[in-house]
Amino acid sequence: MRFALTLLTLGTGLTLAFVSYFFLAAPLGIPVDERFSNPRMPFAAGLFVFGVLLCFLSAVVYELLPQESGG
Repeated sequence: MRFALTLLTLGTGLTLAFVSYFFLAAPLGIPVDERFSNPRMPFAAGLFVFGVLLCFLSAVVYELLPQESGG
């Protein structure tokens, strides 16, 4: 259970960081205009930081949850 929740937290963080960077922040196309300097969504940087934070918190989840006792 502990390992599964750790992987879930890590996967959620990586997915959120990847999606927020590549699909919400990074403009697609050839940079020919000033609008390529700004993210497409104003909160994309915050979502990216939250995704990275979730990646680091996955270690905390692993350490704080009790280990399963082997029968």
